[in-house]
Amino acid sequence: MRVLAGSSAVFGVGATGDAATITARLWHTHAPRLPWLNIAGQSHNSAQELLLFTLFQHELPPVEDIVLLSGVNNLVLSRLPEEQQGRHGAFFDCGPAPDAVPPPDQRVAHATELTIRHLGGWKSLADALGARLTFVLQPLAPWVRAEPLPREQLLFEELDEVSNFRRFHHDISTMAVGRTYADRLAAGCTRLDVPFLDMNVALAEAAGPEDWLFIDRVHCTDLGYDLVARQLADRIDLA
Repeated sequence: MRVLAGSSAVFGVGATGDAATITARLWHTHAPRLPWLNIAGQSHNSAQELLLFTLFQHELPPVEDIVLLSGVNNLVLSRLPEEQQGRHGAFFDCGPAPDAVPPPDQRVAHATELTIRHLGGWKSLADALGARLTFVLQPLAPWVRAEPLPREQLLFEELDEVSNFRRFHHDISTMAVGRTYADRLAAGCTRLDVPFLDMNVALAEAAGPEDWLFIDRVHCTDLGYDLVARQLADRIDLA
């Protein structure tokens, strides 16, 4: 058994059906040697991702690989004030939207600390289960391409009319912030002896110039998820 864990992108938001999710593409096409189990939920931070796995790990057969595709939600939630962060990070819908957000460096530092702290818990569980753990920074559209495709841009603009993503996250939605975040996460993974992959770089290298990858800035199309699954299989050695 292999496990793919994370939040809404792993859950499959954006896919036209279960067969188009990353987990299904791995199991049926790109890394089919062992079954894959999707352990993910929508709008989870890193603490919730870890908790979800611990609640169900007693029901699992032997696990060979755990791939954690995550990282974006902690950075998104870093906009919230300290009183909403608590000990383990903020949650979605835990309070009103703030009038101001911390600067990008502070947001990256906070998200990195939380992600690596909870990754330490994943590492302890994986070691106890005899499983290989890999952390993958999930793709965010502006971290993959400096400019979206025209059809992606139209979707993003329409979504911006009904959400606060651009207002609150324009400062982290740059290639420079994405690479800084990836570098800090990679350093933390090295300290824990956990392999690291930046899916933003991998997806940018794999995608063609006209490949429609995203339905919004966080969630992929069927093609985008298939390319993510293919890169996981190729770059983590999941044969």
